[in-house]
Amino acid sequence: MTYIWLGSFGLSCALGWWCTLIGLPGNWLIVFSGALFAWLFPIQGGLGFGWGVVFVLAGLATLGEILEAIASAAGMAKGGSRRGAVGAMIGSLIGGTVGAGLGLPVPIIGPVVGVVVFASLGAMFGAFVGESSSGQAFDKSLAVGKAAFVGRLLATVAKITIASVLLAVAILSSIL
Repeated sequence: MTYIWLGSFGLSCALGWWCTLIGLPGNWLIVFSGALFAWLFPIQGGLGFGWGVVFVLAGLATLGEILEAIASAAGMAKGGSRRGAVGAMIGSLIGGTVGAGLGLPVPIIGPVVGVVVFASLGAMFGAFVGESSSGQAFDKSLAVGKAAFVGRLLATVAKITIASVLLAVAILSSIL
């Protein structure tokens, strides 16, 4: 029975990693799964882990949020408006979802690359449309869109890197 719970924990952590990939708060799903696992299975017989691991997971997830905020702020440093930021967020979610689907024919790496590239393109398009609809000139809207592309790309790479570390720490801590 313990191995079923261990497998469920591994699957929830993998789901958290995937959620992070498409722009959802998957890092926090990994932290929540770790807290639940630590509560249900304190260190016993080689399986389970203590609350120290949960605090490490929470610290890493917080670091991921900070890195994402810095990357996104750097991306919008070109003077984008609120409408451009909202457009970038919506475009990023739509682009990431489309990219995941388009990348499916290439196992494992296809959806990852598809999400990263299309989420960034979606952020660029959404920011461009948002800025254009608020009356900004084409050049200004394009500059904000390009900045949103770079910001989303850096933020996604940072969050996926942190999610990968979270996944490794959680899984390895549960079995070692």
